[in-house]
Amino acid sequence: MTYAVLFPGQGSQTVGMCADVRSARDDLFSEASDVLGWDLDALIEDGPDDLLTATENAQPALFVTSYALWDEFSSLVDGGPVAMAGHSLGEYTALAAAGAIGFGDGVALVAERGRAMAEAAASHPSGMAALIGADAEVAESVAEARRADGGMLFVANINAPGQVVVAGGTDDLAWLEANARDLGIRRAVVLKVAGGFHSPFMASARERLTTALDETVFHQAAATVFANATAQETTDPAASLAAQLTLPVRFSETLENMAEAGVDTFIHIGPGDVTAGLARRTLPEAEVLTVSTLLEARVVAESLSVQ
Repeated sequence: MTYAVLFPGQGSQTVGMCADVRSARDDLFSEASDVLGWDLDALIEDGPDDLLTATENAQPALFVTSYALWDEFSSLVDGGPVAMAGHSLGEYTALAAAGAIGFGDGVALVAERGRAMAEAAASHPSGMAALIGADAEVAESVAEARRADGGMLFVANINAPGQVVVAGGTDDLAWLEANARDLGIRRAVVLKVAGGFHSPFMASARERLTTALDETVFHQAAATVFANATAQETTDPAASLAAQLTLPVRFSETLENMAEAGVDTFIHIGPGDVTAGLARRTLPEAEVLTVSTLLEARVVAESLSVQ
């Protein structure tokens, strides 16, 4: 058995999430709070939901919680994963888990990323929509045609077969929703997100984040980390992290490339189970496991030790 670890992105946060790991690893949450300048554990515990969901808060909350779960899980297993990847924000968690960036540096980076993305979203009304019953080729064709007519529509996430998300201006998304069937799409569902992430709408955020990345020390990773923007092993983490702000998340292709490299088991580590679901849809033959509690960490670690 050869396993890889997957980390979730923004959207997996919930008030009160992962209370067991927050209690067990209060050292990490205290360190993160010192970096952030506000009490991370209190926000996760008490919310309210709209404050936790804000981009600039959700990102450090998910990064720290997922990293803490990873740290606990990794202490229970002999031998680490051969590869890691994360969905959007989760790429930062993967790099930190692999030792490519320090934990404190990771907290500072995702906090800056969240602020930069929130400001970019506020500067230009935009959002995202999930395309039901459309593959990546159809989505790209529709987006190109809309741009040719003067609109702003871009493929933003290629998550799994039948799960494609686009980013666009508010008018573009309204047009898409109204004309989906005529465009060969069963339905377009506008998502409750703050802006058009992973698209040119985030150009100003990419410029701002690049400055922070240039000031960050990166180390040799202990495992192969796959980048969102290329779906390949990252050789320049700073460039990969900057690129993913304005380029699509190619997650299904990432999973396929991991499988081709010999991975047969995927372990989602973090709140929720989003990346586990994407792995099951993309690679139905693979074994997929979820670690979102300390109990699950022990159970999965034990299952790995007996295989």
